[in-house]
Amino acid sequence: MIKNGAASRAVRDTVIIAAGSLLFAVGLDCFELPNGLAAGGVSGIATIIFALGQRVDVYIPVGLQTIAMNIVLLALVVRQRDRRYLAKTVEGILFSGLFTDILQPIVPVLGEGELLLCALWGGVITGVGLGLVFLAGGNTGGTDIIAQLLARRTGIAVGTMMVAVDGAIVLASAPVFSVENALYAAIAMYISGRAVDMVVDGPRAARAVYIISQKHERIAQGILHSLDRGCTQLEATGVYSKAPRPVLMCVLGRSETTKLKDLVAEIDPDAIVIIAEVHEVFGEGFRRLED
Repeated sequence: MIKNGAASRAVRDTVIIAAGSLLFAVGLDCFELPNGLAAGGVSGIATIIFALGQRVDVYIPVGLQTIAMNIVLLALVVRQRDRRYLAKTVEGILFSGLFTDILQPIVPVLGEGELLLCALWGGVITGVGLGLVFLAGGNTGGTDIIAQLLARRTGIAVGTMMVAVDGAIVLASAPVFSVENALYAAIAMYISGRAVDMVVDGPRAARAVYIISQKHERIAQGILHSLDRGCTQLEATGVYSKAPRPVLMCVLGRSETTKLKDLVAEIDPDAIVIIAEVHEVFGEGFRRLED
């Protein structure tokens, strides 16, 4: 039974990785590649090389380039990856590279000459595609591997190095295409990253609320009975007074935040209320963790 479950999850993940890779290829082939937007990553390097090849009448497939580059990069870090992640990464690399080359002569070029339109939609579609690949536990290779290798040698944080590497690729595209294209490519890269976050983390549909009040018991009862939400009391101590200052914590849907503020204002207008965005919430009253 366990083996069957693992097999079904593996098949599901492969399908999701294939679908995400297909979507990524559509965004690349329809909007970014034909309009000279090298929006970072290995695909950005391949876009630059593809354009240079065209100028001397040499066809260098973008997808094949990304597969070759990623295989070299993976070989440098293969010992530090677990086998399951490595297998899913290889799937992402192969699917995205093959779909890019297969679809390029088939799909239409959209928004030709409208760089802002291409940056927006190219970023959204490639980002959603990459998000699906990441959601299934895979990867499409690329600049994260380069950034990790450089970070080990320089001591710079990986996140900072990723921004630097992608930024360098965008800058390198300026003399090949134009400064204007490079600026729009940066927009596409940013939007793609935001779209990835939305797919992987989900929409920010919930808020965590912390309440500090002398009337914490009444407020807690109001949350339980008026809002029908759970509430947790955290034990805290005032630094100056050294007196106990219980802190109430609860997680609410976005639409319930106003009701909570009205409730607290009615009971204790002087209460300290801290409201923070949360990406995902699992458990009673929200989604089950298995989902």
